[in-house]
Amino acid sequence: VQLQASGGGLVQAGGSLRLSCAASGRTFIAYAMGWFRQAPGKEREFVATITWNGGRTHYADSVKGRFTISRDNAKKTMYLQMNSLKPEDTAVYYCAVRSGDWSGLVYTESREYDYWGQGTLVTVSS
Repeated sequence: VQLQASGGGLVQAGGSLRLSCAASGRTFIAYAMGWFRQAPGKEREFVATITWNGGRTHYADSVKGRFTISRDNAKKTMYLQMNSLKPEDTAVYYCAVRSGDWSGLVYTESREYDYWGQGTLVTVSS
């Protein structure tokens, strides 16, 4: 599985960005997927996750109500709509896949994911 994250950039506080994560592979629909981020000097942290059919999502408290995760299985793409961005959202954002997962469970630990994209930088200026 290969993942390609895109959509990052520089935005002012209060602005919006939409990240995309395009996946290659035959069984995209069988992936639970997630977004993580890593700010300079900090550890990678969970942002959001979505089950294989989009039926369940889960967010970190820090982004709840501002970010929305979604996916389009026909396009093999996952999205992260980020609104009301804050300077503390500045980080490299990574998408990740947990393959072969039909459980409908949500996963918030990076060790629970099998494949990772290369990351896309989001910078929010104050």
